[in-house]
Amino acid sequence: MNTATIVQKLWNYCNVLRDDGMSYGDYVEQLTYLLFLKMADERSRPPYNQASPVPAGYDWTSLLQKDGDALFDHYRHLLDELGKQKGLLGLIFNKSQNKFQDPAKLRRLLVDLIDKENWSVMSADVKGDAYEGLLEKNAQDTKSGAGQYFTPRPLIQAIVDVMAPKPGETISDPACGTGGFLLAAHDYVVKHNPHMTKDQRKALKEESFKGFELVPGTARLCAMNMLLHGIGSQDFEPIVVGDSLAADPGDRFDMILTNPPFGKKSSTTIVGEEGKVSKERDSVERGDFWTTTSNKQLNFVQHVKTLLRQHGRAALVLPDNVLFEGGAGETIRRKLLQECDVHTLLRLPTGLFYAQGVKANVLFFDKKPAAETPWTKKLWIYDLRTNMHFTLKTNPLKREDLDEFVACYNPANRHERKATWSAENPEGRWRVYDYDELANRDKASLDIFWLKDESLSDTDNLPSPEVIAAEIVEDMEAALAAFREIAVDYAGVEAD
Repeated sequence: MNTATIVQKLWNYCNVLRDDGMSYGDYVEQLTYLLFLKMADERSRPPYNQASPVPAGYDWTSLLQKDGDALFDHYRHLLDELGKQKGLLGLIFNKSQNKFQDPAKLRRLLVDLIDKENWSVMSADVKGDAYEGLLEKNAQDTKSGAGQYFTPRPLIQAIVDVMAPKPGETISDPACGTGGFLLAAHDYVVKHNPHMTKDQRKALKEESFKGFELVPGTARLCAMNMLLHGIGSQDFEPIVVGDSLAADPGDRFDMILTNPPFGKKSSTTIVGEEGKVSKERDSVERGDFWTTTSNKQLNFVQHVKTLLRQHGRAALVLPDNVLFEGGAGETIRRKLLQECDVHTLLRLPTGLFYAQGVKANVLFFDKKPAAETPWTKKLWIYDLRTNMHFTLKTNPLKREDLDEFVACYNPANRHERKATWSAENPEGRWRVYDYDELANRDKASLDIFWLKDESLSDTDNLPSPEVIAAEIVEDMEAALAAFREIAVDYAGVEAD
């Protein structure tokens, strides 16, 4: 059975359960529990004969043996018991609850849909892609808010293609959501290195990847997603549940790939090396940070710098405000240009994210050892935003839309790049700026654009009404979000 058929089969059943009030997110979560139990059962039988991590009496067979109210009672006890276990089992079943309303529908999902398939025989590609398909469908359900954890897969693929991870490198995402970056990096290494040794394959499965996720339910989906793709085991949990920004975890990585959550305010205040603390009640000491700010994205930039090994490489998806904001933003940009090689910026078009009102970029930099002169020599910028129009449904971003960027980036040797912009070709989207130009800009702003916006002058070639309407909605959503933050700030001041 191919991926599309499996996704459709599982998703069709979700529509039956929607009538009982089960949300898309709840359905994917219940599937996660049941798929884990079925696969653990399969792996305990020939030809695998592996010891099952699931305690006897709480396994897949114990569910199949029951029906009606007895099935419901057992399922509830099973979830409660497995949530108390350690390791990957505890991570998958932590705080799990039965969301079914009708035992007959749970029974049908068990017997007719999941038990009929042999999931362990399927390749990791088929299983993993099927689960990814469900996660994407869940992200498209805007009411659930799940889209905030979902970065467009064509964008992830292009980022991983230019970062080109290798066997033996350690890779982390400190805001991993459902694991898109980590899985794309894993797939890239497997595809480009078909003759890895047994030790390299074991390291890829159990040592190479580490994700951090704040929301337990999302961490559960991520852990299952990675397991279905062949990453992790009962003894190796690839996901840490908790607030990435709370402390330096001590681990250092060769590569960071991440799209931190949008929204500026953090629930805690970060105390920088100069010791300044704002008035919020919770504060976290981070002597490794350059400056104090409650802006989450600016803190993630500092956090990623900390997580990298010397000469480690990073790619971060960041909203526009990180590029131009004054105060702490300027301090961080100047420090980053000085202490790291900030070599590439990709300006993204609007209409890519399920979170409305987002204008984002991808910033690429390498961490370097201390030096007297700035490590950043040249910043190359690719503008994929000006005169580009995408929507989530009618004109979604495709991987080929990023082909020119990947070619311009020149991952084989990024020190041999050629600009497509020049005085003779003012429409070129790939342009380079020297360090001095960046440092002398107001607030060291990296919010740089040079292409002429055709929609401002050429009324005959305006985008379709749908695209214009979507862009107006995005701009209004962004303005509303900004005003909400101002309102929260004022409320906080009055409370203090």
